[in-house]
Amino acid sequence: MSKTIDKFNEHVIHSYGRYDLVLDKGAGRTAVDEDGKEYTDFGSGIGTNSLGYCDDKWAEAVCAQAHAVQHTSNYYYTKVQADFAAKLCELTGYSKMFFGNSGAEANECAIKIARKYSFDKYGKDAERWVIITLVNSFHGRTVATLSATGQDVFHNYFFPFVEGFVNVEANNTADLKAKLDQYDGKVCAVMFECVQGEGGVVPLDKEFVKAVSEECAKRDVLMICDEVQTGVGRTGTFLACEQLGVKPDIVTLAKGLAGGIPIGVCLTNEKTCEVLTPGTHGSTFGGNPIACAGGNAVLDRVSSEGFLDSVKAKGEYFRAKLAGINEVDGVDGMGLMIGVRLKTKDAHDVAKACLDNGLLILTAKEKLRFLPPLTITTEEIDRGMEILKKILDN
Repeated sequence: MSKTIDKFNEHVIHSYGRYDLVLDKGAGRTAVDEDGKEYTDFGSGIGTNSLGYCDDKWAEAVCAQAHAVQHTSNYYYTKVQADFAAKLCELTGYSKMFFGNSGAEANECAIKIARKYSFDKYGKDAERWVIITLVNSFHGRTVATLSATGQDVFHNYFFPFVEGFVNVEANNTADLKAKLDQYDGKVCAVMFECVQGEGGVVPLDKEFVKAVSEECAKRDVLMICDEVQTGVGRTGTFLACEQLGVKPDIVTLAKGLAGGIPIGVCLTNEKTCEVLTPGTHGSTFGGNPIACAGGNAVLDRVSSEGFLDSVKAKGEYFRAKLAGINEVDGVDGMGLMIGVRLKTKDAHDVAKACLDNGLLILTAKEKLRFLPPLTITTEEIDRGMEILKKILDN
């Protein structure tokens, strides 16, 4: 056992199931452990290292900001934060944003905005605070976002959970309308992921999302799209909801947004951008200058000509390669967010075997999950798929 792992396990709470791997450095799409072994990365830190490891322009931007100012209180302004916010609003067409540090924080903010929107408009006595989320969804690990998460496996230990969340079946329009009718006048928002990530890489049907949009508009219910995992070009458009033909009132982003530095953003439209007022929400590290510098580098790259088209093309390349493997039962997802159904093998066993052979992959429920850096090359895809094929054909 590695001395690093021994030291870590002695002093860090065991809240994760970790592999016996100590990563020491990386470049591009290749990670290197403390013994010098190289790994092709199909996971990018669960979709977070969007430009890969230590991208030159990203690293230069982050280092330059670290030499300028690393943090200020949110009582003050910084140019890098203003530049990032303006760029992100221009890219997405949203009016304003709130800065946090993670996807869970971004979703907490969305929940608060939704409930305050109805409080301000309809009053406390209306008790208009129910938020509809989907069965099999995942929105974070804080108590409120766990309560919003539609998976029973997470609803244990931490009682009492936050009230006011109701689940409907994903892609079941009849169930959606029935719950909206059942809680008529009490629902303030419907919250969903375009592709359920932790739930097993399960895409929503375009018709279902359209029904959500229509019902929300008809009932003055806010539509919240959790794009923590699907956003920032992951699916081949900057926001996955663009491919579903809707523009939610609120969109949350995190993971790949700053290329590996903690960040979370809650985007708001004209209807919701003035709901939060001074003192109603906050985050000490939200909008951290170094995170915003990394974010600016990511936005510049992802918005560059042809970049998103290349993400779509590489997603199709993955699917073509996977189609040639007999053990693969099917492929789900969008762009470079890929879930692989297997016929007989256990996904977790396959992931461990891949690691042992120099390939980092993820799992989601019973599927293999790929969230590679958006900058991955076809040659690197070939290298990783060769490893995967040998394991699956064995």
